[in-house]
Order: sequence, then structure tokens, then C-alpha cells
Amino acid sequence: MSKTWNRHNAAHTAERADVYTRVTDKILADLEQGVRPWMKPWKAGHPVGTVSRPLRANGLPYKGVNVLMLWTSAMSGGYVAPIWMTYRQAQELGGQVKKGEKGSLVVYANTLTVTEENPTTGQDEEKAIPFMKGYTVFNVEQVEGLPGHYYAPPVPPSGTLPERLDRVERFVAETQASIRHGGDSACFIPSLDRIEMPPYERFQDRESYYATLTHELTHWTGHKSRLDRDLKGRFGSSSYAAEELIAEMGAAFLCADLGITPEVRDDHAAYLDHWLKVLKADKRAIFTAAAAAQKASDYLHSCQPSQGNPSEEETTEEVTEAAA
Repeated sequence: MSKTWNRHNAAHTAERADVYTRVTDKILADLEQGVRPWMKPWKAGHPVGTVSRPLRANGLPYKGVNVLMLWTSAMSGGYVAPIWMTYRQAQELGGQVKKGEKGSLVVYANTLTVTEENPTTGQDEEKAIPFMKGYTVFNVEQVEGLPGHYYAPPVPPSGTLPERLDRVERFVAETQASIRHGGDSACFIPSLDRIEMPPYERFQDRESYYATLTHELTHWTGHKSRLDRDLKGRFGSSSYAAEELIAEMGAAFLCADLGITPEVRDDHAAYLDHWLKVLKADKRAIFTAAAAAQKASDYLHSCQPSQGNPSEEETTEEVTEAAA
């Protein structure tokens, strides 16, 4: 095995561990304050959409743990616009990051191809090494001189909420999930492969209903016939806390995609201590949970006609910036 490979591998392992630590520590700090970074009032009031995932400069939405990180940054910075870009992208668009502005961390995962000698055959072989890099982006409100549409004034409510909720109904129907209304609790029952929801009229408002339903739909994706996650954990166990974390984030992602302002469910406050224990014990846990939540969201999107999984490729500029 070559010394070059060893150096590359050690460097990328160290950087990846540092990124895991930086992201996890930030989210832990929020949770210790009782704040869930995936539950933000992100009614952005921006022309690209009043409810949105964070968007790249080219309009593509971020995924997974990057969504959580940028939602948190938007709240702490008070940013209305959901659009983020690298320093280089801002310059290419004719803009300049304002003096004194601090960027926000996002992560980029890829593989590095190295050549090493096979000890058995003596032949050189290529090997792919996974790595994760952190890089910096800025909200467009931290940048001056961009084209005018980035700074368009907030859009007043359009009065189209009923239409958007009709779209949510269609979205849910296309999943073909079994949903039964009645009783006073919301849950997914794996043994019956069925979601149970209180009657629509029992909720304080429509958005609370749909936010709860998307939470249970995220649980539904974990059934053994679909994504096959561990749904057998008892309350208080690490596996139970992890699945609730996945469902909360999955619901938040779906709500952003579907134009719903999610509501914090009071009964989930009890999970905060469990989540803190899980994240403190494993610096990769938030990445794993966010990836599982993203996979659940993608699965539900894939149930929609002529939609498939949302496209989420990194742009060449971002890859270049990350590799710099």
C-alpha cells in the first residue's frame, strides 16, 4: 500500500471526523436550548416560495443534514431569502459578500480515486475512498450587488392555501398508505401497516393536521415492505428515539416541499433528552438520521405520478469550491 494513499486516507478521515463533530455540536447546542433545528417558522415571504427548503444558487434544494444547518443559520441570522451560494458563485453573479459577514457550514460527500499496488498480483489498482468536506455558503442577504431578483420584496399571501392543501391531499392519496381516522391519537401500527389519525375536525388548524400526517407517513415508509427501518424499539430506547428523530425531520422536509408550516407537537418534547443522548454518543447519528429522513421523503415523492425522486445534484461550482 503506497505512502501516498496512506496520507490521502488519513487526511480525509481526519477532515470527515471534524465535519461530523462541527455539525453535531451545532445541533446539540440547539437541542440543549430546547430548539429543534428542523422545526423553524420558515415562512420566507420570498418570490421563490413562501415555504421552502434552502436552495442553491441554481434553484436546486439542499438535502439531508444541510437542510437543518441552513434552516438554523437562517433563523439565527434573521434571513428571509432561502437562497445560498458560495463566495465564488456570488462573484460570478457580479456580487460581493459584505464585509464582516460570516458564512454557514454545509457538507459535501464524494469519493476520491487513488491508485495502489495489489500485494497479491503486484498490479496497480484503483480504489475509491469516501470522504466528506465542509465548505462555506452565504445567504443572498449577506451579499451585495447580485441581480435584482435575488432582492425582490416579500410576496404578500396569495390566498391560495386551500389549493395547496388540496395538493397535499393528492400527494398523500398517491402514496396509497392505509389511513384510518378515529380516536384521539396519531400513530403508525407496523403490524397492521396502517396509520391512525384523529378526525380532521379535532385538530386546531389544517396545518397541524397535515404536519402530523406527514410525520406518520414518514414512519410508514419504514415498514419492512418499504425502507425496512427498525420500528420495534420501546419508548425510551435509542432505536425509538432515532426513529422519532427521523420522523420529525422527514415531516419537516415534506412540509417544506408541500408548502405547509409545520407545528411542534407537544408530545415530542419528551424526546429531547433521548435525542441529546443519542447525538452525544455518536457524532454520526445526526447524519444517519437526516439521511434516513431524506430517503423517506424521497420515497414518498417517488410515489407521485411522473415525479420520481427530487433531483439533488451538486453543481460543478459547489464541487469546485468544496475541493478547493
